[in-house]
Amino acid sequence: MNLRIVVVDDTIIYRKILSDILMEIPGVEVVGTASNGKIALSKIASLKPDIITLDVEMPIMNGLETLEALQKDYPEVGVIMLSTLTKRGSDITMKALELGAFDFIAKPDADARQENIEFLKNALAPRIKAYGKRLEFKRLLRQKQQGLTRVVQAAPRPFVSSLPPMRSGKSKAIAIGVSTGGPNALATMLPKLPKLGVPIFIVQHMPPIFTKSLAESLNNKCQYTVREAGHNETVLPDVIYIAPGGKQMRVVAGANGSKCIQITDDPPENNCKPAVDYLFRSVAREYGALTTGVIMTGMGGDGTLGLKVLKSFGAVTIGQDAESCVVYGMPKTAIEAGVVDVVAPLDSIATEIIRTVRYS
Repeated sequence: MNLRIVVVDDTIIYRKILSDILMEIPGVEVVGTASNGKIALSKIASLKPDIITLDVEMPIMNGLETLEALQKDYPEVGVIMLSTLTKRGSDITMKALELGAFDFIAKPDADARQENIEFLKNALAPRIKAYGKRLEFKRLLRQKQQGLTRVVQAAPRPFVSSLPPMRSGKSKAIAIGVSTGGPNALATMLPKLPKLGVPIFIVQHMPPIFTKSLAESLNNKCQYTVREAGHNETVLPDVIYIAPGGKQMRVVAGANGSKCIQITDDPPENNCKPAVDYLFRSVAREYGALTTGVIMTGMGGDGTLGLKVLKSFGAVTIGQDAESCVVYGMPKTAIEAGVVDVVAPLDSIATEIIRTVRYS
């Protein structure tokens, strides 16, 4: 069964480019286009799309207004936002993700049309495929719950294993890796954390500008101070450091026993910059067993090797369960690799983190 997609963009060129790219993806059917949100909403009932690609800036009815209407009247329709690489665009995108958008793509600013097309191809295809897998997983889950069929490979049940035998002491740092679905997951989980007296380091796969907007948004919700990390910044307790988009972030030894953040232009890892593995390795070196490593919703396998390093030092590792993930990719890879100690739903991850800091 094909995924049905409607493309919504006020620019006719982008509507054509996006439609052509999407039609090249196996199992995808572009069933319609619209130049603004008002027109798009009028077509939903008849076209019955699974996904809508939605431009942020449009006349008559913009992307945010359209998304709010979709969430009210057609909550089952997935939405991928297309946003400009500007502060305004990133702020609106953060709001859209909070409202329930599945994911977003930053529109390329390259002049060469072919370069734009290649960028959008590489960005759209994995997101569409991930959403398709999510729909299939939800369908199988519904069937299982209704007793209509046996699911041969069900989602792993949340479990808590015993803490690693090398562990001796409470965590002094928390490192988190997250991708697709991350902004909403972080906005759900982080506000539940009281000030624990330890720093938190986060890699959220996002382009430049967007990570700053994410930090500002989370800072308004959390007891922790949340900010985009700066180069050579001294690590402080009760601060959440978000890796800047388009850069790598690591933790290194500072003066007089302190820790310091370095922002580098080192190459991507797992096609990601920032990369979770890059951060996790550095945290393992600096904090060793006294670390809590957390892997959450997202595509791909970034973070698995980093968790393996953390576990080799005796750190505690936590993975988000399948049912609460927007995309069960990064946690699935890590869990199947045997590098996750605790598997928990999103609503319980904060509790698990608190346990590792307060009770060893």
